[in-house]
Amino acid sequence: MEPVKIEITILAPVRKVWEYFNSPEHITQWNFASDTWECPFAEVDLKEGGEFTTRMQAKDGSFGFDLVGIYDEIISEKSIRYHMEDGRKVQVIFDKIDENTTKVTEIFDPEKQNPVQMQRDGWYAILNNFHKYVENH
Repeated sequence: MEPVKIEITILAPVRKVWEYFNSPEHITQWNFASDTWECPFAEVDLKEGGEFTTRMQAKDGSFGFDLVGIYDEIISEKSIRYHMEDGRKVQVIFDKIDENTTKVTEIFDPEKQNPVQMQRDGWYAILNNFHKYVENH
């Protein structure tokens, strides 16, 4: 399957975008696709070979899962490459457009259980949530 690419432009400096993307206290505030979901837990060991875990769950407790990844490459304020437990690869690129504008691009291998468009929509909803959180805090 072809990797999926999504991107969004955020009106914030790259340093802030990087920090909010990688700090557990911020991740728990934006890492979910809709208002009926939450991210009650995030742990990040931001180094090559380090691991991260984020918990995503429905607020009513009906469903949830842990997303676990291992960092393969980190270039501070530029890009992150990691792989998930099932081997799928993800790259996140932080492009500094100017002092107060950053473009974030995510390229990910889709999983095989769900339609690619549904996955694209879900990942984009989370990225858009991140965008709103960064710009409003």
